[in-house]
Amino acid sequence: MDQRISFITLAVADLETSRAFYVDGLGWRPELHEPGEVLMLAAGERLVFSLWQREQFEAEVGAIAAGPGVAPFTLSHNVATEAEVDAVLAEARAAGADPVEAAQRREWGGWTGYFADPDGHRWEIATNPGPIGQRVLP
Repeated sequence: MDQRISFITLAVADLETSRAFYVDGLGWRPELHEPGEVLMLAAGERLVFSLWQREQFEAEVGAIAAGPGVAPFTLSHNVATEAEVDAVLAEARAAGADPVEAAQRREWGGWTGYFADPDGHRWEIATNPGPIGQRVLP
């Protein structure tokens, strides 16, 4: 198996609310939008970010575990500077994101903060001065 990820798919409670957040609020461009079913957005050269209406997701993938707390993963958007981190966090908040944690200096030298999308999925906005952090920048 090749070491790569082709799609990241998130189940969402209301696809149109998520579309409004990502497309209208954050300015992402849809590649495919089937109202009430799925929204797909290019997220990299060979990566698609897919938002799937919860009921359709469960019909194919299986029942979604429910309970208190945060889903055990984050999505990260890396940028080159601390000012860009702050600007993206501000843009997300203006789009209606739930501010989870303001940007701050991390023990490992980066500057990161978090927001939650309409379904509570956590996004980390970061600048990472290390070699792997630089590798992911456009």
